[in-house]
Amino acid sequence: MSDLKYTDLYQLAGTGKALDAATLEQVNNRDVGLSAHLGVHYTEIADGRVRAELPVGPHLLQPVGLVNGGVFCALAESVGSLAGVATAGAPVVGVNNDTDFIASVREGVIEAEATPIQAGGRTQLWEILMHNEGRLVARTTLRTMVIRR
Repeated sequence: MSDLKYTDLYQLAGTGKALDAATLEQVNNRDVGLSAHLGVHYTEIADGRVRAELPVGPHLLQPVGLVNGGVFCALAESVGSLAGVATAGAPVVGVNNDTDFIASVREGVIEAEATPIQAGGRTQLWEILMHNEGRLVARTTLRTMVIRR
């Protein structure tokens, strides 16, 4: 585990900058929650955008061999919430997750990108687009609430 703290992400807020490669790797090495269990790898964390990749493996599939719909919801919430933290400069929690499944996925890598629709001081609205082999496979609208202490 690294000594990276979420306060390092808070400092991105309002800068328009992205984490450098070394700090991004610390985030990936530090992740211990659901996104780590799924295998999410963050490729960009910036004020106003987060990108990640999720390699498809057997642990993500439903019995008929397709990626389980809950995986898309969890990936979107992980990516959108991290974008919310980097944009708000404070912790955020998801309060609504609306995911549309557009195409099924059996293999490869799911690429996710979160961008803001509205980034307010109390709530945020994020669009997360997920692609597999260049085609749109899911779209999420995620509402987060900023936690100010």
